[in-house]
Amino acid sequence: MTDNRMTDRVAVMLNGTTTPDASPREHPLVTPNGAGQNQALQVLTMAQRTAEEHVSTAHRQADKIRADAAAAAEQIARDAEAHAQSVRREADKVLAEARAAAEQAAREAQAQVQKAQRDAEKILSEARAEAEATAAKAEQNAAELELQAQRRYDDVVGSLGAKREALQQQIEALERFDREYRGRLTAFMQGQLRALWVDQPQVTGELDQPGPESPDRSGSTEQPKSVAATAPVRATAGVSATAATPGQRRRPEPADSEPVAAAAAAVPGQRRRAEPATDSGPVTAATG
Repeated sequence: MTDNRMTDRVAVMLNGTTTPDASPREHPLVTPNGAGQNQALQVLTMAQRTAEEHVSTAHRQADKIRADAAAAAEQIARDAEAHAQSVRREADKVLAEARAAAEQAAREAQAQVQKAQRDAEKILSEARAEAEATAAKAEQNAAELELQAQRRYDDVVGSLGAKREALQQQIEALERFDREYRGRLTAFMQGQLRALWVDQPQVTGELDQPGPESPDRSGSTEQPKSVAATAPVRATAGVSATAATPGQRRRPEPADSEPVAAAAAAVPGQRRRAEPATDSGPVTAATG
């Protein structure tokens, strides 16, 4: 459009009239030399002006384009900065949330660790207390058992000592009773033998004659004892050999019932039978 306007202006300057419908190429103007030079100068001047206008227009358009580009660039920069700031804020927010979550997780983990440590210390203290209580109870029970065992031992040993002393006393009493009983029995037998010998002397010729020999299983022979020596002993043991003899004085019975009862009472649950001891001395004296 600018080129068309320049062409129209040049045509007007050359023709001198304004005929927009007429084309300069179809109707060229023939002018003298002086006028042609002037017209050429005018055309050149017009061309320079047009060029300057074109240049100024181009500069203005370039400035405008540059300004628009700078504005667009600034807008883009501002938008980019805003987006960057938004992204930065979002990143900061995400980072803050991540840090907060990490700190919360760390605090929770620390709390869990502390709780587990407290629980472990509590369980350990309870276990120690229970162990100490169990040990104390066991020591107390052991002390009580030891005390009971010592008491039982003392009771058993004491009772054994008392029983030993009682048994020793009973043994001594039985020994005394045995000696007394033997003495009384010996005196009684001697008295009975004397009374029997004095009241009813029985002397026969068979006393001096030896009896027939009786062989034992081993083949040895044994001489029998005299009748005078064995008869008083058997009569004394039976206490009925001379009781039915008329005119004979009554023999006193041995008073051994009371010592026997005393010995039986002194030894509970145990019966000791005192056998009469026949001494060879009185029998020999009686037979002699």
